[in-house]
Amino acid sequence: MKHDHNFGKFLLLWSGELVSAVGGGLTSFGLSVYVFRMTGRAADTALVALLAFLPTLLLSVPAGVLADRMDRRLLMVIGDGCSAIGIIYILLCMMRGGATLTEICIGVTISSVFSSLLEPAYRATITDILEPEEFTKASGIVGLAGSARYLLSPVIAGLLLAVSDIRLLLVIDICTFFLTVTTTLIVRSHLDTKTEEKTTTFFEDLKEGWGAVAGNKGILVLLIMSSLITLFMGSIQILSEPMILAFTDSKTLGITETVCASGMLVSGILLGFKGIKKRFTAVLSVALAGCGIAMVVFGLKEEVLLIGAAGFAFFFMLPFANSCLDYLIRINIPDALQGRAWGVIGFISQLGYVAAYGGFGVIADRVGKASGLGVGRGAGYTIMASGVIMAIVALTLYFIRPVRDLENGSMACPAAENAGRAIPQTERTA
Repeated sequence: MKHDHNFGKFLLLWSGELVSAVGGGLTSFGLSVYVFRMTGRAADTALVALLAFLPTLLLSVPAGVLADRMDRRLLMVIGDGCSAIGIIYILLCMMRGGATLTEICIGVTISSVFSSLLEPAYRATITDILEPEEFTKASGIVGLAGSARYLLSPVIAGLLLAVSDIRLLLVIDICTFFLTVTTTLIVRSHLDTKTEEKTTTFFEDLKEGWGAVAGNKGILVLLIMSSLITLFMGSIQILSEPMILAFTDSKTLGITETVCASGMLVSGILLGFKGIKKRFTAVLSVALAGCGIAMVVFGLKEEVLLIGAAGFAFFFMLPFANSCLDYLIRINIPDALQGRAWGVIGFISQLGYVAAYGGFGVIADRVGKASGLGVGRGAGYTIMASGVIMAIVALTLYFIRPVRDLENGSMACPAAENAGRAIPQTERTA
């Protein structure tokens, strides 16, 4: 049974993830600057981002199954704690005299492999703790932790890089893992859990997670569209730093990224207090279209104030889209299938990022070379084109009937609901 005081447990758990997000943001920012200065190629910066992301994506589905078969909080501890290994490896290479691109790629891959255990367990734990009416409110607060990676980390990293080097950022990130693990263990110790014997195999659970998603046409269509949107959204995520670094320094980059991300802070606070009560599909469609328009303005010219304003608008829209997407999925997936379902959902919806990280860096380099204006302008033009297409795709979402019908919360397929009732749960809130 869930109680009101469980929201306090959620906030404690969230605080640990907030600290982790800040630390991870420091490393991400530092590595982007380090690699771009070392090679001068957007493609190399994109490669590091791809290797930091791809293992988490590929392992998200089995990680989701594990989140339904194991103690979810313990899984979070393992994922958070062991992901520090990759960062420590990069730090040791840096202390030896400088890390090569290959060594950085190895380190971020190791960290990403263990981080893959975290997301499905974290999302399923939120469902364990909270009541349905608290989901959109919690989603807004979770978005604040995610925004800290862009809001706090860049300006902190930019200032620290002005007086030190990337090794300091890596040390700080490693230290944050200890606090995150501690908060998770505290929450785990205060949750009543019960352990039951599993009667299904790992692969049967994997199949049921897919069935919970594929058996619901609205969710499946929504995720396919989301994957297409993440393809174009990935362009601004991977190319914004090369675009800005091409005409300014890392300190200005950090301040600009913080200004942009403050849009997510504003809307995240609004959602934390108010939430979204209705017309989730319409809000989702409009918010994503607004992100696309902001991307067009973002890449328009090498002007810090314009970039900051457009970035603010982009990040302001994101929490509204994420909250609606999160709500529409949660109310259509049975509780017992949440972990494995979120693994499948994360895999499908973020496939677009793989293509974006793998392709847009190369495209930006080639556009910059062909135009004779350099990699910065090549990145800007690529972001603008992606924004136009993304806005068009986002607006079509509202006109897809199965997606709109998800708001009724009654489209979860009967097979999935029956499976949810039949599956004994290894670790669940009592």
